[in-house]
Amino acid sequence: QVQLVESGGDLVQAGGSLRLSCAASGSIFSVNAMGWYRQARGKQRELVAVITSGGSTNYGDSVKGRFTISRDNAKNTVYLQMNSLKPEDTAVYYCSADIKTDPIFRNTYWGQGTQVTVSS
Repeated sequence: QVQLVESGGDLVQAGGSLRLSCAASGSIFSVNAMGWYRQARGKQRELVAVITSGGSTNYGDSVKGRFTISRDNAKNTVYLQMNSLKPEDTAVYYCSADIKTDPIFRNTYWGQGTQVTVSS
């Protein structure tokens, strides 16, 4: 069994910063790509950023230049540094990880979500 636990969501003023964390734990053989997605009220879930086990990154267009994804492979943890926050960044942020629980079985796991609210 695998769990992803997110933390760091909060209420912040526009222009401020937040750092989200997500730690994977449980029966983990290896962790491949990890990422962050978000879902605003009434909208579809969208990609924020992803990072491979080798450190390659990809960002959604709306966050490029403001958000930075990173990871600590030894801790199976992914981070999202969010700067210059805007009210439109308000959403529930979900962590995702592509995890093998043995040499063969691979699945995508999701965290429970953490609320980020940016006030104007």
